[in-house]
Amino acid sequence: MANLAYIQISRVCNQECRFCSNPANGLIRTFKETKRLIDGLVNLGYDGIIFTGGEPTLCDDLGLILEYCKKNRINSRIITNGQKLSDYYYLEYLCDSGLKHINLSIFSLKSQVQSFLSSNINSLDNIIKALDNLSKIKIINVDINTVINKYNANHLSYNVKYLVRNYPFINHFIWNNLDPLMNKASINKDTIPRLNDFELELYLSMQYLKNNGRTLRVERVPLCYMIDFAEFSTETRKIVKNEERLVYFLDGKGKVRQNKRSAWFYEKTECCQHCLMDSICAGLYQMDKYYSSKELFPIFLDKDKIIEKIKCDP
Repeated sequence: MANLAYIQISRVCNQECRFCSNPANGLIRTFKETKRLIDGLVNLGYDGIIFTGGEPTLCDDLGLILEYCKKNRINSRIITNGQKLSDYYYLEYLCDSGLKHINLSIFSLKSQVQSFLSSNINSLDNIIKALDNLSKIKIINVDINTVINKYNANHLSYNVKYLVRNYPFINHFIWNNLDPLMNKASINKDTIPRLNDFELELYLSMQYLKNNGRTLRVERVPLCYMIDFAEFSTETRKIVKNEERLVYFLDGKGKVRQNKRSAWFYEKTECCQHCLMDSICAGLYQMDKYYSSKELFPIFLDKDKIIEKIKCDP
């Protein structure tokens, strides 16, 4: 098992993404409070901490936080939009503080789409500068986070091919199908895709990455849309490995702990009862509210082979 915790350290941001799940509210967690949370996670035996936001690089104490994690021998990383990492000297400072792993959020390698979704006309330019800076600093693992939405659903494979060809140090890609309940997305419903909108492009992306020796994860996508790649489903992996997730929000939600197998299941329809993957598939998130059950279908893969692949994958 690999239990990771998420700590929001800043709920301010330099972008206004159209589907942001945790939009700015002006709050920044104090260094003292963050240290207390880190100490608690060390005592719980957690494998690592992911610092997020808002935008964590807008927290002035980020360097001190990373140093404290290094001192306490717990792995740490940040999820960032990459805008401040366009400054090489700031990136170098974070590396000196202990940063060795980042999740870089990119929606699209098409400038107009990235600008529209992030409400930042310079977003992609800054991301490219950040990637160029990261290519000069070899000690950082770089993962790419992408929210699947209506506007990038038709060019997911273009994004991964561009990144692999131009930045071969990137080894891991993560897709999160859009959560329509999350704040901005519930307002900007035009961003919500259908499953069929991204089915082919997600398949081509996963195929390309697997053929090129990269690893990947996909969240909030039912296994009938991950044929040949079921072992890369985030929920399926957590169901099989009985993993948990702990999140410290900087809003009214406070501390949220998902530590039961049932926490990784969503909703199912009649066809799911005939699917051989039913017991390890999360089902469809927000079924028949935002995503249609009519798009689901049973699949007849060998469930035991998928379970074995997951258990053997470090």
